[in-house]
Amino acid sequence: MKIHEYQAKAVLAEFGIPVPKSGVASTPDEASAIAAEMGERSVVKAQVHAGGRGLAGGVKVVGSPAEAASVAGDLLGNKLVTHQTGPDGVPVTRVLIEETAQIAKEYYLAVVIDSGSRGPVIMASEAGGMDIEEVAATTPEKILRANIDVVIGLQPFQCRHLAYGLGLPGELIRPAAALITNLYRVFEAKDCSLAEINPLVLTEEGQLLALDAKLDFEDDALARHPELQELRDTDQEDPLELEASKFDISYVKLDGDVGCMVNGAGLAMATMDSITMAEAMPANFLDVGGGATEEQVAQAFRLLLSDPQVKRILVNVFGGILRCDVAARGIVAAAEEAEDRVPIVVRMLGTNADEGKEILAQSNLGVTLVNDLNEAAAAIRQAAG
Repeated sequence: MKIHEYQAKAVLAEFGIPVPKSGVASTPDEASAIAAEMGERSVVKAQVHAGGRGLAGGVKVVGSPAEAASVAGDLLGNKLVTHQTGPDGVPVTRVLIEETAQIAKEYYLAVVIDSGSRGPVIMASEAGGMDIEEVAATTPEKILRANIDVVIGLQPFQCRHLAYGLGLPGELIRPAAALITNLYRVFEAKDCSLAEINPLVLTEEGQLLALDAKLDFEDDALARHPELQELRDTDQEDPLELEASKFDISYVKLDGDVGCMVNGAGLAMATMDSITMAEAMPANFLDVGGGATEEQVAQAFRLLLSDPQVKRILVNVFGGILRCDVAARGIVAAAEEAEDRVPIVVRMLGTNADEGKEILAQSNLGVTLVNDLNEAAAAIRQAAG
């Protein structure tokens, strides 16, 4: 789960991390009133779950409350399109009005999960304010890393090592080490998958300040954090992904035109590979799970059919706890409701596979039944036209 910048900064402040003075507005008048409290100049920031706001016109420095109201009026109620949102953009319903800072130097600081070491890693860089992916690609030597042993936790010497590595002035080593420690406390206490400050700035007054912040939380841990669930903004989420979550269906929207429904994440990856080998692109990742009910299968299939991008569908079911006849009845129930028909290719193996195939064959859906993924790829090619 993602949250907005202003929400992330509130969490950081709870853990003793310095953040700029700010306020959140949902109308131009509110933006003007908050800007008046900030002094002569302030910054207006669109609050969306995406990076690249500055280049997209979502972050602007203003010189008066009236200008803050004007910029807020241009942003609120509209969609912001960045390189992370896709062409449709995401809606702006709030803006953050923040005091300006006299920046002497920008840094990058984050805690993430490292699949290689199978644990958290702190990443720091003197190249703050940039996409860390670009830094990694062009100047990887500028990225400092500290792997954390989850048994003994973050050690003080690791924080000091990172602080010295950033080239901070000597008098800021202790404050920087404390800030790094507190960011890891946030990561651990809130079950984050990402805790990022970019940029972490050194002001001309000699203060370290989290000028921007991003927190992502592990969905499976949200049951432990009711206070975090209240921060969810469903307006920022893909409607199909949101609908899938209501039925406990694992769904991720992608860019292709082949709808994909599978029971099992590994099987889903293999199926998506087969779609790619058929010189096509999957429109989604959809895993109904090993123990899905007929209603869950039907709802999953409705999701596929409700996506206007989907022009053909590949179903790959290995019957175990989810019997193939149950999956077949769910598919038929959903497909017969649809006004428009798209080509459907189905591969079924395992428990009650023959019964499932018979249900599909007797329907009026014109389903193409295949025995393996090679045949599935060929059928997907043929369905293209």
